[in-house]
Amino acid sequence: MKRIAITGAKGTIGTMLRKGLTKYEIIPIDLPEVDARDYRKLLGVSKGCSAVIHLAWDAKAENFRSGGLNPDNILMASNVYRAALEAKVPKVIMASSVHADNFYGWKGPGLLSPDRIPVPDNPYGASKVFMEALGRYYASKGLEVICIRFGGVNPSDSQKANERDYERIWLSYRDCCSLVSACLDAPKIPNNFLIVYGISNNKGKVHDNSNPVGWRPADGSK
Repeated sequence: MKRIAITGAKGTIGTMLRKGLTKYEIIPIDLPEVDARDYRKLLGVSKGCSAVIHLAWDAKAENFRSGGLNPDNILMASNVYRAALEAKVPKVIMASSVHADNFYGWKGPGLLSPDRIPVPDNPYGASKVFMEALGRYYASKGLEVICIRFGGVNPSDSQKANERDYERIWLSYRDCCSLVSACLDAPKIPNNFLIVYGISNNKGKVHDNSNPVGWRPADGSK
């Protein structure tokens, strides 16, 4: 059984993945037991893992509404990359966001591609873009990096929330688990780096959620 470490394991997505990824041995990493800002502790926990899923983020100080930045978020992402490389963990999955590229006014042509140069819609999105760029660097060092630009995942798994265009960006629990599982099981990531949109097949979606890992969303907002 593959050992998978999850930072931010007590959050909404982390809790759902711990319940849903039943075919893996999950190693939860969260406060107060392990602080992802502490590199040496993170390194110790990462050893022997097949992958690290990085979800930890100070969302109170830095989110898509706050307009604020917390340098600790970048520090945690950097520590995950460094620790994975030093511990010889072959793959990391990083929690990026749809806010890494401004989708609100997208009118095409076609769907919004994860491969275009992103224009963040807020400072939080810019932090996610930096995290992705840092991942490209570590991919060049041999680490497989998958950045999932998560859409809307909420505690009730509802298609509706108090967020603009939420029904377009909703990601169901079932689709979230199947996407992460597909990324974990993918035998090889082309060029060691991938950005994929974590969006269910929603009505009016603007994001291109096609991917090379074989993931197909089963759900969609109506």
